Amino acid sequence: MKHAYKDDSFTARLSSAAGAKQAALGRVRAIAQPGDPAFEERQRERQAIAAAREARQAERKAARAAEAERKAAERIAKEAEKLAAEQERVLALEAEKIQQKAARDARYAARKARQR
Repeated sequence: MKHAYKDDSFTARLSSAAGAKQAALGRVRAIAQPGDPAFEERQRERQAIAAAREARQAERKAARAAEAERKAAERIAKEAEKLAAEQERVLALEAEKIQQKAARDARYAARKARQR
């Protein structure tokens, strides 16, 4: 099977390429230019879409920041709860030690009283 371009002469291919370029340029020019109402309408639509996109991005960013803040507050609350529990445990141990010492001192005092 022969390709059509192999039968063409160089000048025919050159004119064919120029024709294709002119057709592409015509299609680009057919698209509305600035000042054309259709062009202005498309520009407004694009700007509205971009503004909506930016608003959604800002909303997502705010939601992520709020979630991060909530998690940080939750983490701080857990840490405070843990610290309070640890302090309570330490105070209970201290109180137990004091009671044990008081009991030991009482036994010691009773023993000394019996010896006298």
